[in-house]
Amino acid sequence: MLKKLRIKFIALNMATVAVVLTVVFAAICVVNHRQSVATVDGALNQAIAQASEHQGRQMGKDALGEGQPESGNGQVAPDGVAAPPSIGGRERSGGQVIPVALFSMSSDGDMTALSRFNTASISQDVLEQAGEQLAGADEGFGSLSDLGLFYMKRQAGGVMYLAFADMGSASGWRALAATLAVVEVAALAVFLVISLFFSRWALRPVARAWTQQRRFVADASHDLKTPLTVILANTSIALEHPERSVASQSQWLESTQHEAEAMQGLVGDLLTLAKMDEEEAAAQSGAARPALEEVDLSDVIEGEVLQFESVAFERGVKLGSQVEPGIKLRGNEQRLRRLAGTLIDNACKYVDDGGAVDVALSRAGKHARFEVRNTGAPISPEDLPHVFDRFYRADKARTGGAGGHGLGLAIARAIAEEHGGTLTASSTQAEGTVFAATLPLK
Repeated sequence: MLKKLRIKFIALNMATVAVVLTVVFAAICVVNHRQSVATVDGALNQAIAQASEHQGRQMGKDALGEGQPESGNGQVAPDGVAAPPSIGGRERSGGQVIPVALFSMSSDGDMTALSRFNTASISQDVLEQAGEQLAGADEGFGSLSDLGLFYMKRQAGGVMYLAFADMGSASGWRALAATLAVVEVAALAVFLVISLFFSRWALRPVARAWTQQRRFVADASHDLKTPLTVILANTSIALEHPERSVASQSQWLESTQHEAEAMQGLVGDLLTLAKMDEEEAAAQSGAARPALEEVDLSDVIEGEVLQFESVAFERGVKLGSQVEPGIKLRGNEQRLRRLAGTLIDNACKYVDDGGAVDVALSRAGKHARFEVRNTGAPISPEDLPHVFDRFYRADKARTGGAGGHGLGLAIARAIAEEHGGTLTASSTQAEGTVFAATLPLK
């Protein structure tokens, strides 16, 4: 399952990155193409403007009867026509020179090349086809895709001009697209390597949750299987002798009742954990938490200590308490009693014979600190990080087989966290085992 999830995770990441890069690079190519077409448009307009300006100057000089016209740089052209100053340079835009072929068109559709303004040439057959297509066309910029030409048709100074440029002048986007395609492939290869590493890290919590869920199901099944097996065995024994009275079968009935009560307690704990998990998930999604009430934590803990005095007396354990009065907070009183009772019960179960259990409650700044300490064999360093795991039970040597289902401490920690606090555990041979809950005051 996790392998398939990892593959889906990587595939989704790669598809997302590929789509984003493709869209971005395609947009870059489109912008580049439009800029190139605008450059060609500008070059054609510039060529027509140069020709129109030159024609106007020439007509003015002829009207005044002046001699030979001067070229744009002050020199006289040999044929008596002023040479345009650096046509190629004027058609340069953004560092690119656009070759232009310029023609004038008469009213009957004949085209005359303006060779002095041309930086490109067009074959006669292509020119004839272009003339036929543009004879009735409106003025403006356009393209003749079948001939591979951009054109500009514009009237200036009483003359209709046609300027042409090769469509290859705006094909620089093709080379750019090829370059960006190589860049995209390289980027995807790099991102694939990163995704392979990142997927392992990102799926670690999922793997851990999956492992915990499998262990949870296995442990719950095991703890439910044992009482069910006993109940079925007792029932089978009772049914083998239907003639016997209920009193004579009391041994099996009492055993069945005991196992059923144990199973009922386990199911109740599971429902409590499920309800708390559901409330936590709802709170994280923005839903309001259940209404809290003002709780006198001092009274709650003193009440729980009284409940366990008889248990401690029977085991010869000294149960002491130091509870600071008047410590109040907002919370769920029933669950806070469950927290206190669980910790005190756990301490009384695992204390050594003749040992001591100390319960303390005090203020620590803006928090209440509730500690339960017991003497006896310490929790091993290997077990200590897992004491709050669901269904986790320490080794039999320490517990003496007195362990429950392993849900009590998990519920206690969930209650502390539900109230915005923490529950920690420490255990050494010198100081004993200490469970400390820190809860924020109201």
